[in-house]
Amino acid sequence: MTSSEGRNKLNRRTFLKGSVLTTLAAGGVLNAACSPKTVVTEEAVTGTGTGNAAAVQEMELIPQAYLNPQDYDYRQNTTDFKTLFSPLKIGPLTLNHRMVKSAAGSATYLNGLTDELLQYYIQFAKGGVELIWVEGIAELEPPLDGSEAPAATIEFGKKLVEECGKYGAKLGYQWAQFGGVVADMTLEDIAAAEARGVAIAKQLQQMGFVGMEINAAGFNLGEHFLSRYHNTRTDEYGAGSLENRARFVTETVQKIKEACGKDFVVQVLIDCIEENDNLDNNATLMWLDNTVSSPANLVTSIEEGIGMAKLIEAAGCDSMHLRLGPLGNHPCQFGSDLYFILNGIEGATGYGTQWDFSRHWQGQLIANHSGAGMLINVVARYKEALTIPCGTVTYMDPAHAPDFFEQALADGKVDFYLMNRPLTVDTEYVNKLKAGKIDEIAPCTRCLHCHIGSNQMNRAMGYCRVNALTQRVMTENGPATYELEPAATPKKVMVIGGGPAGMEAARIAAARGHKVTLYEKNSSLGGNLTFASMVKGPHENLDDLKAYLSKQLEKNGVTVVLQKEVDAALINSEAPDVVILAVGALPGEVGVSGGNVPIIDFKNFMGEGTGNNVIVFGSNAQAFDAALWLTVHKKKVTIVTPNPNEDLDKQQSHHAHRFMTTALYSLGVKVYPSARIKEIGDGKVTIAHDGGWETVIPADSIINAADLKPNKSLLDGISVKEAYAIGDCDQPFNIALAIRAGNDIGRKI
Repeated sequence: MTSSEGRNKLNRRTFLKGSVLTTLAAGGVLNAACSPKTVVTEEAVTGTGTGNAAAVQEMELIPQAYLNPQDYDYRQNTTDFKTLFSPLKIGPLTLNHRMVKSAAGSATYLNGLTDELLQYYIQFAKGGVELIWVEGIAELEPPLDGSEAPAATIEFGKKLVEECGKYGAKLGYQWAQFGGVVADMTLEDIAAAEARGVAIAKQLQQMGFVGMEINAAGFNLGEHFLSRYHNTRTDEYGAGSLENRARFVTETVQKIKEACGKDFVVQVLIDCIEENDNLDNNATLMWLDNTVSSPANLVTSIEEGIGMAKLIEAAGCDSMHLRLGPLGNHPCQFGSDLYFILNGIEGATGYGTQWDFSRHWQGQLIANHSGAGMLINVVARYKEALTIPCGTVTYMDPAHAPDFFEQALADGKVDFYLMNRPLTVDTEYVNKLKAGKIDEIAPCTRCLHCHIGSNQMNRAMGYCRVNALTQRVMTENGPATYELEPAATPKKVMVIGGGPAGMEAARIAAARGHKVTLYEKNSSLGGNLTFASMVKGPHENLDDLKAYLSKQLEKNGVTVVLQKEVDAALINSEAPDVVILAVGALPGEVGVSGGNVPIIDFKNFMGEGTGNNVIVFGSNAQAFDAALWLTVHKKKVTIVTPNPNEDLDKQQSHHAHRFMTTALYSLGVKVYPSARIKEIGDGKVTIAHDGGWETVIPADSIINAADLKPNKSLLDGISVKEAYAIGDCDQPFNIALAIRAGNDIGRKI
């Protein structure tokens, strides 16, 4: 491992040096941080060249895992953010830095013009964001019938602008026009849609908004005009020329400028490059298409996009917002996350097979940085053709990779970063970064819990994994405010367990003024975060989360006692006012024994002795993560669980769940839901299905990833007035719920 002076000064992250093509350590545990470099030739992977078969056989992972090796050298620290914190001019606006809040995230899940919505945006302003693009909120727009907006609507908008302005922030608004089939629209319909955009802009200007972003990407009307796939018209708005395709957007830009004046900023969001691997809005192959459809291959190239962007600039646009383009609801909506969520096979497609970035996206995406800054090289091509500022989205996080993101700005590849989730995870992001407190920034773990799915479980989980406040403030069972209320009477608090739930509880309680001591039986903090990071790989930044929480304990004066097993006697002798139990869950049971097939504890599944044919018993996220890891390491994996099919991998976020399950199936993992292991024999097991049949499969080992069980017995027999169990020891589920529970109890005591 190497370090630099810059790393030592800032030390926000545990930076990984070397290839992600890691080897198993002597003890059988994957060392993700200090693995040796592995040189893999193209010939060895593709089957070209001499002696490649032997080379592939010697590889520890399946061949697909070597197609997109990751370079973690990009995660380096710097003390020099001179370009990031240099002035940015967008039309008449001058900002003091290059980080802009994109119009995406959580606000659309907040109902109505409420104080909750108001406070949501104020947090970004307080945190140092100077330009906030507000996502489309119907209540802020003029009535569809053409009548004047209620006075209360105008007053709310003015108050939102005023309150954010107290901290130096300016607000823009994103207009996203949905509905209608481009081919079916009359010229009157098109004119009415343009007029609608103008009416919204005028009302926003009346409220004090400084600009409007036209969303001409994704599923929006503007994108459907720009697209050769969606636009089948043959008139002046049709696909016959770039001018025709861009006409709806360019006319709207012109009309807004005419109505609102040159000082009203107009930004346009487009798909600067498109790709398609799934047009049917279902990220699996398990979808029966009973309709006849045409090939969905009419994606917009970089060259086309640049041509239309030049026309949009000529129409009066002040800045461009450039993003990846899905031709359908496709994982590239969140390309930098879902393409890289699979440890060992970086760059998997929505079909679960290996994604060769050199053959897709015109070979222009940055594929070796786990999705960080994925679009920067594409944006650089747009900048060469345009004179207006060009910003980009898709995992823009300068605190995560300072040198990389600072250098991209310094080299003129991009003008500004449109950011959402990093700012949502830590609303003080900009202020902390400016102050050099990079190790105090809460990291986005790229889990996509913030994107609510379609079923009740997904909706219940639609909150940030790290920031327990997002979408929960002022809601039922959520905190009453973003602010931490100082403790009326400081208490002596004993936190037992140094995992994410315990660390979060200790952090919040200490920040409120309580005297907190945290006990951890192991030699280091983190609980299952350390192990989860090894299983999942560095993509989800779990080492960073552990480092952040540890730093917060230090910053808030929490006394940490390591290698100390706590029992009732110790609790009673310490006589705390409050005990918070966060010791994690107890392992579940396979429910059968015998034969010569060993049952291996989940935490040992990465070691030696698993053999080739492995049964993973369980259906939770841990089981699926283990199944993926073992598959990538050339094991033949079967998942068996007594739980129903709909419970498979349910602890994952909605998009990650669909992606992970599809990937596993495509890699050959067999899943038997509603089944149990009936008998363990000689190198085989018998699986009994709830439907009444049995299956016998070969097995060299069984990994016990059964559902975990609560573990609250330590609270029995203690003489403490306030005692709480949180996290997995109370309700085993996932990191998001554990941190949420820790935050809630830290606020309650």
